[in-house]
Amino acid sequence: MIRDVYLKMCPCRDLLDMVASKWTALAIGALEDGPKRFGELKRRLEGVSQKMLTQTLRTLERDGLVTRTVYPSVPLRVEYELTPLGRSVTEPLAALRLWAQQNYESVAEARETFDSAEPLQPVTVR
Repeated sequence: MIRDVYLKMCPCRDLLDMVASKWTALAIGALEDGPKRFGELKRRLEGVSQKMLTQTLRTLERDGLVTRTVYPSVPLRVEYELTPLGRSVTEPLAALRLWAQQNYESVAEARETFDSAEPLQPVTVR
């Protein structure tokens, strides 16, 4: 079956929404160089709440992009690692993160220009 994300009922939209999420893109990037514990990920992803990181990792695990391994030690040790499917999205997400870093100034300037412009007047149709 051919999928078309431009169609309203395409089930791929949910996947696109998940992958395009800020925290998904950052969590996958943080896992690119190998398994990480929850605390390591939380420190790496400055500003993420514990609840949001937990939710993001559960979604990634459910969707098959991340594995969660629990090691029976005291205290319990839990690691998160990219699956082959998760690794397959690292390159496009890395390109997106790089684009954001390289183009921030241009976008910030465009926003400032737009925000300082005279407000558009409504068009009256006669």
